[in-house]
Amino acid sequence: MRDFTVRPERPADRAAIAAVVEAAFGSPAEARLVAAIRASDNFIDDLSLVAERDEEILGHVMISHVGLRTAERTVPVASLSPLAVAPTRQREGVGSALVHEVTTAADARGEPLVVLEGSPDYYGRLGFEHSVPLGITIDLPSWAPSEAAQLMRLGNYDPAIRGHIVYPPAFDSVAHD
Repeated sequence: MRDFTVRPERPADRAAIAAVVEAAFGSPAEARLVAAIRASDNFIDDLSLVAERDEEILGHVMISHVGLRTAERTVPVASLSPLAVAPTRQREGVGSALVHEVTTAADARGEPLVVLEGSPDYYGRLGFEHSVPLGITIDLPSWAPSEAAQLMRLGNYDPAIRGHIVYPPAFDSVAHD
């Protein structure tokens, strides 16, 4: 049984979220990314969640829209980025709970899929799979394995959805090498 709750973020949580994100990544870049996404038109406020215990923010996750460039046009798709858990609470199920809750909420909104860049081992056990065999490509940092390009198929998934992920300007704060 988990000792924390997952809920939508509130404006009063923003400083604590930034602190958790910075501590989790060891860099302020991802905290800037969260703020930039939040300030953009791609932000989906009900898909920005925190894990909390006794009014302490333990973790944060958000899903926002990125572009999927097809042969004909660019369409919005859901992207999970970033996921952060306070270093002292990692390996306790906080991240898994956040991913489960936010992808369930994205599914309930009718999103067909969620894309991300991340560890195939970690996200694979949470229901994500390599996106390239399903026709969706993502530019990755040079150090990342190709399998780090991942997606989760949701209830409205259509195998005809294919293309290349194009990140909006908010992601420039953590641009690839």
